[in-house]
Amino acid sequence: MHTFPIPPVIKRFAKQFKASGFSLYIVGGAVRDHLLGLENEDYDFTTDALPEQVIGLFHHVIPTGIEHGTVTVHFEHQSFEVTTFRSEGDYRDGRHPDSVTFIRSLEEDLKRRDFTINAFAADCESGIIIDQHEGLQDLKHRVIRAIGDASQRFSEDGLRILRACRIAGKLDFSIEANTLDAMQAKREGLRMVSSERIRDELFKLVLSDHPSKGLYYLKTCRLLPIVLPELAAGEGIEQKGMHHQDVLDHGIAVCQASVALTGRLEVRLAALLHDIGKSEVVSYHAQRNTFYQHDVVGENLTKTVLKRLKASNEQIQQVSHLVRHHMFAYQSNWTDSAVRRFITTVGKDEIGALFVLRMADQIAIHGKADIRLLEELEGRIRTIIEQQDALSIKDLAINGNDLIGLGIPKGTRIGATLSYLLETVLDDPRQNERQQLLQLAKAYQSFLDSARQS
Repeated sequence: MHTFPIPPVIKRFAKQFKASGFSLYIVGGAVRDHLLGLENEDYDFTTDALPEQVIGLFHHVIPTGIEHGTVTVHFEHQSFEVTTFRSEGDYRDGRHPDSVTFIRSLEEDLKRRDFTINAFAADCESGIIIDQHEGLQDLKHRVIRAIGDASQRFSEDGLRILRACRIAGKLDFSIEANTLDAMQAKREGLRMVSSERIRDELFKLVLSDHPSKGLYYLKTCRLLPIVLPELAAGEGIEQKGMHHQDVLDHGIAVCQASVALTGRLEVRLAALLHDIGKSEVVSYHAQRNTFYQHDVVGENLTKTVLKRLKASNEQIQQVSHLVRHHMFAYQSNWTDSAVRRFITTVGKDEIGALFVLRMADQIAIHGKADIRLLEELEGRIRTIIEQQDALSIKDLAINGNDLIGLGIPKGTRIGATLSYLLETVLDDPRQNERQQLLQLAKAYQSFLDSARQS
């Protein structure tokens, strides 16, 4: 008999239910992960108490999804989401049940869940784990299997198709054949799922330990053209030369290689998407295909992808920025001014992320990363930063108010002049002296005036 270690606070929480004649169970991922030896303190609860009865048991309850039987209880400075046992009507919109019926049977409640390995329940008093769908066997064989009729499960909620891929990536599990067939047959149901829900599952997949596994299931089931059509467009586009994979498989491989290097979502997304511009600019040749400006095109496509997924503005900016600059080609003969411009263009805070992206790219191509040039560049960058060279307009010894004091009118001239002065200082840091910059600013105004007159 398998048991779940019930934390003391949850035992006290469950006593409130038992005292009123109700039962309480932990369900879903927390129980599954315990059986796999993984940490997971994200508890979901189910009960035979009606939502209104749960509200009556505690002082602080939020009706977060009361129409579907879910409330959030604040108990001993923690928040617990509790859902009443329920059965569900048809899913005519492919997202939500047409009706919800509250029931008293745990067995019937567990039947409506998605996969056997997510249908465990742990009694919050005894800790005994209930397995009514052979989930333990599927855990043993590392298999993801839909409960009952797989086609029906995916018709009920199209997101379950993507969730199966995400769980495969998290656990390194295989998807059972009938379940996989149903995923492909019902894939169009994903078009009815909101961008936000797709984003959450996709980002979790990218952050998993085995994203390539989940992504290949997306490819196998022909889900990528629905979820990430810009990435899917790389399938079959050979790169030749040093590349042994097509554009799509290479992107998946770089994403997988990034796992050992970073846990940052934005870098892993950039790893997956860094070459998506290649399908738009490919030029075919006998020895090696070329992809002129795929980094620039890829930047714009990345913004399109992440906006559609309703990612945050910060995520969109960071990921697209990394995609735009992943093709940097440092050589030892770079001048110090070239290194300073690299720092200014990439940004000090993103250089480390860009280096990780480069290493993951090399690992995917060659099986290992040659970091000699990266280490050399990193050393040169460190020296420049330690010297406190000016690397941005705010580092200049003068500012916009100083230029206004010279009689330069507010507006575009101020910005153009500051940009000119920064370019000068990037070439020669010794120029970053107040009086010298004021003289340069005056001379630049004469240049602008003569250029306008001509």
